[in-house]
Amino acid sequence: MDAQHLLKLSSAFPLAAKIAAVPKQPLNFSPFSRTRAPIFPLFLTLVEEKKSGIHTTTTRQNDAAFSEAAYEAERLSLDAAARETMAEKSAIEAQDSDDPKAWKWVIRKRVWDLMEARNIAQFPRPVHHRIPNFIGADLAANKLSNLEVFKEANCVKVNPDTPQKQVRFLTLNGGKKLLTPQPRLRTGFFSVLEYSTLNPSTIKEACTSVGVAKYGKPIGLDEKIKVDLIVIGSVAVDPKTGARLGKGEGFAELEYGMLRYMGAIDDSTLIVTSVHDEQLVDDIPIEKLLIHDVPVDIICTPTRVIFTNTTIPKPQGIYWDKLSPEKLSQIKILRQLKSKIERESGQKLPSGPSEKLPPTARRGKR
Repeated sequence: MDAQHLLKLSSAFPLAAKIAAVPKQPLNFSPFSRTRAPIFPLFLTLVEEKKSGIHTTTTRQNDAAFSEAAYEAERLSLDAAARETMAEKSAIEAQDSDDPKAWKWVIRKRVWDLMEARNIAQFPRPVHHRIPNFIGADLAANKLSNLEVFKEANCVKVNPDTPQKQVRFLTLNGGKKLLTPQPRLRTGFFSVLEYSTLNPSTIKEACTSVGVAKYGKPIGLDEKIKVDLIVIGSVAVDPKTGARLGKGEGFAELEYGMLRYMGAIDDSTLIVTSVHDEQLVDDIPIEKLLIHDVPVDIICTPTRVIFTNTTIPKPQGIYWDKLSPEKLSQIKILRQLKSKIERESGQKLPSGPSEKLPPTARRGKR
């Protein structure tokens, strides 16, 4: 890839037009318990090797030092911390009429509140500041698996959230390659799992965060891989336009941008989401979406399949001018990518405004 193309991927775009004033009454997001599980070291050392110039990472399934209990305890603790921080951040941003993300929090809160009030949410609860799990998630997943594009896919990228767990299972059980990101990109990038490396007693576990850590093969940015379909979680989605809102942390957009950089996907790669029917909305203003927002082509609910025929442009890569120094400092794979682009292009990339972020995982030592 030449320097000119690398710079094209990282070019800056202006923010969307500022939104109209948001009502000033406070948005009372559901509080989170401040009692956190103790944070344990992961007891995982990601060992980098150089093979033909490509950085690879050793798998963990045969690593005697791997502690499932410690891994899960730390993941849950850090997830709780992340949700608390996002709750604080959302309350501030939602009141700022000049913030281009304010209107998104209003819609998210409405959907989260509705799912809890109507008791259509499933564990883990409350669903606020999560990709919400919902009653009928397995039905939506089964509808997704009957899509022709899913049947024909060899490699499917699926988000790591609970409502898409059945999608991950159906992907592996169908003999396909599953590509799934590390939660919040904390300990790495993506992991690949294949049915041939699993057995009936491990395939369901492989669909969980611990299972991905145990049985997945971590990959790097130089991996040559083709993704045939992307499955993404959502908080709200518009069936008429394909406009989508996630939980507000931006990881789906970062993952999409990195896959574009790798050449694993392009504009023709379809994006599918599975949601409850009550997560369908009609008030996402597409003119206020940002350049990195990811639209969806197909929506699967427990009752129907919707082809959105979206005309919203898909992101072309990582938009560095939207990426805060704090988030960059927490995600090693992004720092590596930025350094690589700057080294190959000979020019420094821009960075976005500062922000408050939740803590990331701490690495244990052997």
